[in-house]
Amino acid sequence: MTVISLENVTKDYGHGRGIFDVSFNVKKGTVYGFLGPNGAGKTTAIRHVMGFSKSQRGIVTVDGLDSWTNASTIQESLGYLPGEVALPENLTGEQFIQMMMDLRKVNDDTRCKKLIEFFELEASGKIKRMSLGMKRKLAIVTAFMHDPDVLVLDEPTSGLDPIMQQRFIDFVKEEKKRGKTILLSSHIFTEVDATCDEISIIKDGHLISSFNKQELLKITEKVFNLTIQNETHFKQLVQKIETNEAIHLLFKNEQTKELQIGCYPSDLSKFIKILADFPVSSFNEIPFSLEKHFMKFYDRRVGGELAWQ
Repeated sequence: MTVISLENVTKDYGHGRGIFDVSFNVKKGTVYGFLGPNGAGKTTAIRHVMGFSKSQRGIVTVDGLDSWTNASTIQESLGYLPGEVALPENLTGEQFIQMMMDLRKVNDDTRCKKLIEFFELEASGKIKRMSLGMKRKLAIVTAFMHDPDVLVLDEPTSGLDPIMQQRFIDFVKEEKKRGKTILLSSHIFTEVDATCDEISIIKDGHLISSFNKQELLKITEKVFNLTIQNETHFKQLVQKIETNEAIHLLFKNEQTKELQIGCYPSDLSKFIKILADFPVSSFNEIPFSLEKHFMKFYDRRVGGELAWQ
């Protein structure tokens, strides 16, 4: 069942800014990752889901309702975490939480207290004196205090320290287990890789790749590092690999007798059968890299985040 749907959505702000003919569906109980650098169009698409912006072409629906004409109804059962948090700085965190509970008609504060404890939110002080990370925690608590069925998260870990980033990832995984539907926009590979089932890559307002992560793994070449015990067997194995079209020699070091081999999942049994005749002293698989796949479309990077800021 599709919960969030964008069909051929276009919002052109001019000078190449906006989103253009964007289509994707977020199914119930899944996490959909929207991956791209800042300025690529992620927030623009999310603003259409939230009903904050009206498309020039195309249709956006949440639970079958048009997101523009039914925004208030949709938001009653939706949790939204914006990329840039704007909070009333004259209030304390506790006052803001109570205000949001009243607005959302939340009478039982049990879940709210659990969220405050889980994210280590210090809510007693004035919001204007809070750090960026503490403000983000406050936004997280108020976005999810009413236990929404649908979560829309725009750069959710921005401003959080690494420990809290991991805690938020754990939170998203737990919400997914509870059957929640989640749209997560991010430019952080680890965040998307750890949580998402379906992923779309956006560049300059256009979707340039959409895939199911598990399906992609089935058709992506696996890469292995191994070390052979002696020189004679090393040379024999290299010769066998170089004459086998199903297996690819990616790297070799004759001094250390190390090899890096690539093969597709369908040819893995052939590779293992060949290795059975050789004395292998070490063997490990290099994990799939979402970043490597992404860099087929983007060619600049810094650490685990995109360099296109």
